[in-house]
Amino acid sequence: MSNTPRHTALDALHRDLGATMTDFAGWDMPLRYASERDEHNAVRTRAGLFDLSHMGEITVSGPAAVDLLNHALVGNIGSVGVGRARYTMICQADGGILDDLIVYRLGETEYMVVANAGNAQVVLDALTARAGGFDAVVRDDRDAYALIAVQGPESPGILKSVTDADLDGLKYYAGLPGTVAGVPALIARTGYTGEDGFELFVAPEHAEQLWRALTDAGAPVGLVPCGLSCRDTLRLEAGMPLYGHELTTALTPFDAGLGRVVKFDKTSHADDFVGVEALRAAAERAEAAPPRKLVGLIAEGRRVPRAGMSVVVGGEVVGEVTSGAPSPTLGKPIAMAYVDAAHAAPGTAGVGVDIRGTHEPYEVVALPFYKRQK
Repeated sequence: MSNTPRHTALDALHRDLGATMTDFAGWDMPLRYASERDEHNAVRTRAGLFDLSHMGEITVSGPAAVDLLNHALVGNIGSVGVGRARYTMICQADGGILDDLIVYRLGETEYMVVANAGNAQVVLDALTARAGGFDAVVRDDRDAYALIAVQGPESPGILKSVTDADLDGLKYYAGLPGTVAGVPALIARTGYTGEDGFELFVAPEHAEQLWRALTDAGAPVGLVPCGLSCRDTLRLEAGMPLYGHELTTALTPFDAGLGRVVKFDKTSHADDFVGVEALRAAAERAEAAPPRKLVGLIAEGRRVPRAGMSVVVGGEVVGEVTSGAPSPTLGKPIAMAYVDAAHAAPGTAGVGVDIRGTHEPYEVVALPFYKRQK
């Protein structure tokens, strides 16, 4: 296999815009265009435009598509209506998280599963392996789509100016087919920034036309192109987990504080979905006494915590940072961390992060750090 990174359909355009590129999950992706802080603040106050074509789309179709997905995933996909979406996870038999996903129901017997870039092959392989005995087809559609997101409070107005689709009737976690700037698209009201916004799935050959049209439509309100760096600080402020950081195969959804995505009362395959027994046990443990909880940490100083650093109390290690960065919105360094339950309550005194041998003081807070005003 080649180690050469893959390029999205917008690669040349990113380079023309002067983007700093980085290898991310085997893709050459824009990290930033100018200032990541300016890009972050644009999304919070105006709008930002993202190329997310590295995400992995997998189509599951056929008479038993819903039964396959109910068996393969932890959520109740049978309760997802046509045109709606569901955040869910795919787990191992031992309950460990293989990936977190969004599943769109495109039609009566057709679904699109969107996986994280680094896990797309793992998810495809798992769905294919779990499809045995089901009248359903699992299809790798990663090359069939480019994905462009417009996020931020100005995003509905920007998109309305280039589409006839009914965006006012499009609820959060819903998707509908439409035409945007003359391009056929699946318009989804989803995102990973904590702001209102849309993700547009289009054929790769239409990506540049759509990007340029959105750029032009957004220019009067201050839309800017945004890279992966600000996407990470935006999702961190919003308390959204990132696979490989807050979510891993060593953790169940209950360990991650996301037990709500696991449904033991599905419309089908409630008793035989992959990982069900391990997840029942994890649910009981979490209810009794969770060993660690995912919390937010806000720095009292200026030093930035990073993933893997130890959380300490009185010289003893009581947890580990999973994500950390300067927060442009709060004006302070922040982190998410798994911390022993005894020290996880908001306001717990004496909590620090070991940053290169110095125990920097941090305040324990409930997640998220930031929630947009409706």
